[in-house]
Amino acid sequence: MNRRFAPPPSSTDDPPFAAPSPLPLRYPPFDRIADDAFRPALEAGMAAQRAEIAAIVDAADAADAPTFDNTIVALERSGRLLERVQTVFANLDAADTNDERQAIQREMSPRLSDHRDAIHLDARLFEKIEDLHQRRATLDLDAESGQLLSRTYTLFVRAGAALSTVDRETLRHINATLSTLTTRFRQNVRAGTSAAAIRVDDPAALDGLSAPQIAAAALAAATRGHDGWLIAMQNTTTQPALAHLTDRALRRRLHEASSRRNSEGAFDNTGIVAEIVALRAARARLLGHASHAAWVLADETAGTVAAVDELLARLAHPAIANAKREAADLQAAIDDDCRSAGQPTFPLEPWDWAFYAERVRARRHAFADADVRPYLALDRVLRDGVFFAAEKLYGLGFAERHDLPVYHPDVRVFDVVDRDGTPLGLFIADFYARDSKQGGAWMNAYVTQSHLFDERPVIANHMNVAKPADGEPALLAFDEVTTMFHEFGHALHGLLSNVRYASLAGTAVPRDFVEYPSQYNEMWARDPQVLAHYARHHETGEPLPPALLEKLLAATRFDQGFRTTEYLAAATLDQCWHQLADGAAPAAADVLAFESDALRRAGFDFAPVAPRYHTSYFSHVFAGGYSAGYYAYLWSEVLARDTERWTNERGGLDRATGDRIRETVLSRGRSADVSSFFRDLHGRQRDIGPLLAHRGLAPC
Repeated sequence: MNRRFAPPPSSTDDPPFAAPSPLPLRYPPFDRIADDAFRPALEAGMAAQRAEIAAIVDAADAADAPTFDNTIVALERSGRLLERVQTVFANLDAADTNDERQAIQREMSPRLSDHRDAIHLDARLFEKIEDLHQRRATLDLDAESGQLLSRTYTLFVRAGAALSTVDRETLRHINATLSTLTTRFRQNVRAGTSAAAIRVDDPAALDGLSAPQIAAAALAAATRGHDGWLIAMQNTTTQPALAHLTDRALRRRLHEASSRRNSEGAFDNTGIVAEIVALRAARARLLGHASHAAWVLADETAGTVAAVDELLARLAHPAIANAKREAADLQAAIDDDCRSAGQPTFPLEPWDWAFYAERVRARRHAFADADVRPYLALDRVLRDGVFFAAEKLYGLGFAERHDLPVYHPDVRVFDVVDRDGTPLGLFIADFYARDSKQGGAWMNAYVTQSHLFDERPVIANHMNVAKPADGEPALLAFDEVTTMFHEFGHALHGLLSNVRYASLAGTAVPRDFVEYPSQYNEMWARDPQVLAHYARHHETGEPLPPALLEKLLAATRFDQGFRTTEYLAAATLDQCWHQLADGAAPAAADVLAFESDALRRAGFDFAPVAPRYHTSYFSHVFAGGYSAGYYAYLWSEVLARDTERWTNERGGLDRATGDRIRETVLSRGRSADVSSFFRDLHGRQRDIGPLLAHRGLAPC
């Protein structure tokens, strides 16, 4: 393998960002990017864009009237240097951070926020944009250009461009402070999650884990310089090892460490949450909205707080009812086991759920997660599952290449070829967990598709799969397989984008629409034809036995009450925090009490099921782009499951079906009103029925 990976030299004499990358498709020159390049490049990028904005205003002033080209397109063209730097820096800080990168993030985050505000709150620039928006009917623009003009105007108004001078200054201060706070929250979560890892000295305590899982725990300990074993934390409340550990005391220790993350000690986020919530509410009032949620949702397909509340409330009761029925089954399993062992029984607790759910599933379906792991080797799932489905559905081809530099030895790069044989983009795969990577799974774009810039996409997927011992394959749980398909759905949204303007490309769509392609792509993980193609024993190559395949598919519908309830609890927490009016945010000391009360009032005070994320480590909403938007997964899943039914009615894995989805949804970015895309595909409004059936919630 000939892949360049080495700490780059100081870049003072060879600035890596001064010009677009010379590598194929402007792939980042990771081997030339040293950390000391980021500060000067960010500063140079901000200075360059300030000059570009000044030139836009001057050009519009010199003309009889501003034009679409000299104002809107010129604005689209501005900031290219800054975008190159910011994109690489933000992605590396998420995927492979270090102390220097975190320090740069803390320093530059408020400065970048102020830079963005300086553009959005520039009165002379907004005057030109507003003039064009008022005259838009006379400009003879094509549909996508009209969308760019409307979107630009909307973003400026939402950013406060129409505020008074005094209010604009107040807004700039709020935004800069929020930028600092969200950075601190994110860095605390990363540090707190790492610190919460559970060290195990007694090998007997690991009973229930498979040999590869135990080897991964030993490797995790050795990587940190420890003897014994280390159970590293995932970002969610429920930890994967809870499904397998027979030692109940260790399960409790693991769950409590997970749940208490960032709520006390050196990485306590409760005070930061209180400040973030208060500032977001104050900003919303300044911008004319009753709450942060009202401000966010006005720009989403949901539109209103009432629409989101109605969806969550509609599903809450049946989800909790299902979870309680599941809990009764688990309690019966506990009672049976204790009776058989001659021991006193105990009530079901959160740290028992995954363990006994696995036992009940094994008894009910004669199936256990450990049965299929040997058939789910990561590389085969990627090549013969994820890529296979994309080839059959969209005609794409994939070939790994080893000549491009990578930022970490675990990273892989693939050429992506379109159905007519032309190069489409590059795909970066970064699947293994490490302390330098943030938790969870996500997609990002290093280069965004744009005909204006003649750029094809460079897209990355990230996961946090436990790295196996040298020479051993990574054997996945089926949930991890589903996550891989999910994130590749986002990647397809970026790779198949076919628009003129980068700001409207790929995943630049509302949060409650962006999860639609990814959740739709999950269906192929459990599609019998695709599953049979990738599920092969990692040693023998034998396919998953048909009987086991049937059990796996039946088992995927198991435990849906728990899964839906833990998600709805987190989505409800998000809304409760962000529907607060200005001045109503609790003090830092009351943050945990507010969370408990919010869950109780919404009916989610069912002790055995914890929220998928507690407030103190809920990075989606306090450090990511999902504030007041975590409901988006459910809103989008209505579309995804409806489209899954439509796909199956058309015969499943079929090129004509894929081409239709590509044409009406995946290629269009935000080049039009996204609420029309589903109608364009189906010829009707969405139907919630398939979602309810999929989650076992009908009737409700």
